[in-house]
Amino acid sequence: MSPVVTPVVAEGVKRIAIVRSERGSPAAREDAVAVEEPLEIQLSFEKKGIRTVRSVSVTMRTPGHDLELAAGFLFTEGIIGGAEAIEGWEMPESGRPGPAGGNSVRVVLRDGVVVDLRALERHFYTTSSCGVCGKTSLEALRVTGRIALDPEKPVWDSSRIGDLPQVLRSDQVIFEETGGLHAAGLFDPDGKLLAMREDVGRHNAVDKLVGSQVLAGRVPLAGHLLLVSGRASFELVQKAVMAGIPVLAAVGAPSSLAVDLARQFGATLLGFVGPARFNVYSGAQRIRFPAP
Repeated sequence: MSPVVTPVVAEGVKRIAIVRSERGSPAAREDAVAVEEPLEIQLSFEKKGIRTVRSVSVTMRTPGHDLELAAGFLFTEGIIGGAEAIEGWEMPESGRPGPAGGNSVRVVLRDGVVVDLRALERHFYTTSSCGVCGKTSLEALRVTGRIALDPEKPVWDSSRIGDLPQVLRSDQVIFEETGGLHAAGLFDPDGKLLAMREDVGRHNAVDKLVGSQVLAGRVPLAGHLLLVSGRASFELVQKAVMAGIPVLAAVGAPSSLAVDLARQFGATLLGFVGPARFNVYSGAQRIRFPAP
């Protein structure tokens, strides 16, 4: 009764044969699982008149929105400042230009775009659970000049916040089928969901979401709230701040470093967000509570 892998039936979803225990008896069933595969992000840039290619990241991700993931990763790491830096895309495995297929993507930067080689000194290896372990994310925050969060805006009505996880959950198509993906959603102050991305990794879901806005020319994302389906790590605070998002909300708990980072950069950090409840760890001035 060994599981047999069947073809992927939809991007990010694979159906497999399983054995389910029901009241102590085995039963053959089919189940849907979230796909997890590596993606290598390469960077092609000009250095002293010579075109140079570097591998900058290998991340375990759910296939789909790979170009957004690459753009979001490069943006939140401070390697590029926006979509205008990107000339095009190549797929090294196929040897052809284009946006689809394979487990590697090469981001081709325009001639004249200056790349900080110190940011590329090491190859990043990331997992779906922890992101880029030990990376120099804090340094990226300190050296970039694009961080300027409004200390007072946006102001969120506290009554709207508890409903956001359900709004996000109702839009999670792949999670509905597999139960195995994280999500990141971008909301406006009226509680409207503007964009959502799913992935096996929380940091990948955020990079895909931020990357979609980078490629659309909508960054910085002042006046928005970012909601993540799991806990809030310092890396997620870092990515939100790099994208200019002043409010980060999480269904789960924040880490101590996430709280420290949010307070250092004046971001609002919310945790344990659920119906009629949430904790404010930083930036309470952006939350409007009812008069006592």
